[in-house]
Amino acid sequence: MPGVVFGKNADNETIHISTKQFEKWLKQGASGFIELQMEGERSMTVLLEDLQRNPVTRALVHVDFQLVQTGGVIRTKLGVKFVGTPIGTKSGGVVQIQDPYVEVEAFPKDLPSSVELDISAMDIGDTRFVKDLILPPEVTVISGDNELLVSVSKP
Repeated sequence: MPGVVFGKNADNETIHISTKQFEKWLKQGASGFIELQMEGERSMTVLLEDLQRNPVTRALVHVDFQLVQTGGVIRTKLGVKFVGTPIGTKSGGVVQIQDPYVEVEAFPKDLPSSVELDISAMDIGDTRFVKDLILPPEVTVISGDNELLVSVSKP
């Protein structure tokens, strides 16, 4: 699968990676830093920035990685893991995930691989926003406080 690695003060680099290995990594729910082994002895530490899929088959067609430069702050998207089953689903409510990511800035050492949001207390009509996330103080949230993450609505 083709991809690109980009970063501040670095030239963009076109790469090809194993689709099979990458899909296996994704299915494990992995996130955070990835160590890409390049041809020869070279390796790069990167973060998954974006991936594109075929709209019909949902097969992966391209991936973007952000080069991690340990000396500076990086901006990236963190995956939000929704934990629990909302009580509103017992009375017929439907969970609607609006955005499973939040955009943040932090030094690489302070960056969590993901953030969890407990949705078990949500009833029909309840919503959770970016402002409801609990992140370490070293992490600056770039996404707007009122960006909708998840809701429980009537069927």
